Amino acid sequence: PPDFSYIFQNDDGRIIFAIPFQDGFTLIGTTDQEFQGDPATAHATEAEIEYLCRSASAYLREPVTPAMVVWSYAGVRPLYDEHASAAQEASRDYVLKLDAPDAMAPLLSVFGGKLTTYRRLALAALAQLEPKLPGISGLPAGWTGRTALPGGDFPMNGFRAQTVAATERFPFLAKPLLNRLLRAYGTLLPRVLGDATHVNDLGRPFGAGLYEAELRYLVQAEWARTAADVIWRRSKLGLLLSAEQVAAIEAAMAAMLRDCAAAPTGVPTGVPTGVSTGGRQAPSAEA
Repeated sequence: PPDFSYIFQNDDGRIIFAIPFQDGFTLIGTTDQEFQGDPATAHATEAEIEYLCRSASAYLREPVTPAMVVWSYAGVRPLYDEHASAAQEASRDYVLKLDAPDAMAPLLSVFGGKLTTYRRLALAALAQLEPKLPGISGLPAGWTGRTALPGGDFPMNGFRAQTVAATERFPFLAKPLLNRLLRAYGTLLPRVLGDATHVNDLGRPFGAGLYEAELRYLVQAEWARTAADVIWRRSKLGLLLSAEQVAAIEAAMAAMLRDCAAAPTGVPTGVPTGVSTGGRQAPSAEA
C-alpha cells in the first residue's frame, strides 16, 4: 500500500527502509560506509545505489533499478569511536567531553549524536556548561520540551482542524498545495500568504506549486539565500522542477536580496521578520 513504510532485512544482516516520500516517490535507504575527506563532497555512490536497489528488489514485485532513481543524497554522521568492528555496530548516542581548566574558558566537545536527539543533546550540553556560565534567568529549565516550534502550536491531533480553517480562509488553493503549505508552515501560513484572496495574489508561479509569495517569505523571514535553500533544504520541490525553473528561482531570489539590502532595515516594509519554522532537513545519512 502507498501509505505504508517497510523495513527490509538484508542477507548481509543489515536493514533498509522503504518510505512513502513527497506524494509520489519512495525513499529507500540507508547505507553505512566509512568516509574520509571533506563532508561537503559526500554523495551516494553508484555502488551504494546499486546495493539499495538490489536489496529492495528482493522484496518487491517489480524490481527497482538505478535507472529509476530520480534523486539521491548522503550525509556524514560522526560516530564516537568505541572500536566497533563495523560502522553499523557503532553507537548512535552522543558523548560529551568537558575540558575546563581553572581560570580558563571551558571547551565542550560533542561526539556522535543524531538529528532526532538534538534537543536532549543541547540540554545535556548546557547542564555541563551551566556551572561555568553566569547566572541564567528568564525561561524555566526544560522549557524546550514544552514549547512548540514556530508554526506547530496546535495539538498533535489538530492537523485536520488546521486544514479546515485554512481551507475556509484560502479557498482558492488546490488541496495538494494547501496540504504542502500547512505541513511546512502550520499556523504561520497566514504570514506566508498574507491577504491573498485569489491565486493571482500569490505572484509569479515558478512551478510545482511554488509562488512568489512563499519565495519572498523564505528570503525575508527564513533567511533563504539560494535556490537550493528553498527547493532542497526547506522543501523537496527540486524533485519536480526543471533546470530552467530552478534558474528562474535563483534569479528571482537575487532580485529579492537586492531589495532587502536596499531597505533601511534590510527588510522591506510590511514583511514579517525574525520568523523561522524550524528545520525541515532530511536525515543526515540516507541514500
